[in-house]
Amino acid sequence: MADKVEQQDIRGLDIDKAVKGFALTNYIFKNLVSTSKTSGDSIRWYQETAADLTATAPSKNANVSPLSTFPTLEVSWTRNTSYVRKYANEGFISMEDMKSADIDVLARTLLRLTRAVVKQVDTRIYNVLTTSQAPATMSGAATGTGWDDTTNGNPILDIMSGQQAIAQNDYDLQGLVVMMNPKNYKDLLNYLITVKGSSIPGFSSEKVRTGVVMSLLGADIVVSNNVVADSVAVALPKVACTWKSLVDTSAKVIEDPGLGSKIRVWEIGEAILTDPKAVYLITNTDT
Repeated sequence: MADKVEQQDIRGLDIDKAVKGFALTNYIFKNLVSTSKTSGDSIRWYQETAADLTATAPSKNANVSPLSTFPTLEVSWTRNTSYVRKYANEGFISMEDMKSADIDVLARTLLRLTRAVVKQVDTRIYNVLTTSQAPATMSGAATGTGWDDTTNGNPILDIMSGQQAIAQNDYDLQGLVVMMNPKNYKDLLNYLITVKGSSIPGFSSEKVRTGVVMSLLGADIVVSNNVVADSVAVALPKVACTWKSLVDTSAKVIEDPGLGSKIRVWEIGEAILTDPKAVYLITNTDT
């Protein structure tokens, strides 16, 4: 039989749709990386060696004589296995609030439950991108004693150092993103305006969807509280990282007759870092 207004299935569908809408506008890093589906609780993936292929003696494949045997080059991969993680929480809304159509209570509950899941997913993605703040080689300390060092600090030089490191690994810098927390964003603007006397760079109209606040040096500047303090990441996120989704952001209403309804929000997936050389971490950005 078709559902009518106030029946559980319709209300459940509406709530699930609302949660997906909230998630879409609140994700920052998930919107920046690549996404794909996975069908199991474990993910087998391969990390290709970043270095260019060369013969043992470089001249052997750069000056091959007539009728000589071609030098053999071999691509190498490292096999990895990751396991999906579940991110979940729930909240309860009384029967009176549900039936009185108090939109503020319902909407705010949905938003806060969704953001709690989104924050954890985005934090995980950022941690994977930066190898939990410990990249093997692609990192460097900020110039001077940090971005708030108005005498010796140089955020522009630090960002360009990240660009250089990524470009030296033969990556096209198209799609470059610089990720920072609000404090380092303030320090960057202060450096541009106060120290160098520059006008404020063009602000982006994409902030609501992606967290991008402006463009600088050909890169998008993204500000998020999920960026770990005292560091800034320069990356090609769509190249470097993939979010493998087992279950997308979802919601379910569970009725407790006479009392109200429990709302659950969850997501299952995992981030994998396929191209670590497409990420550069600037450390010690705070004095």
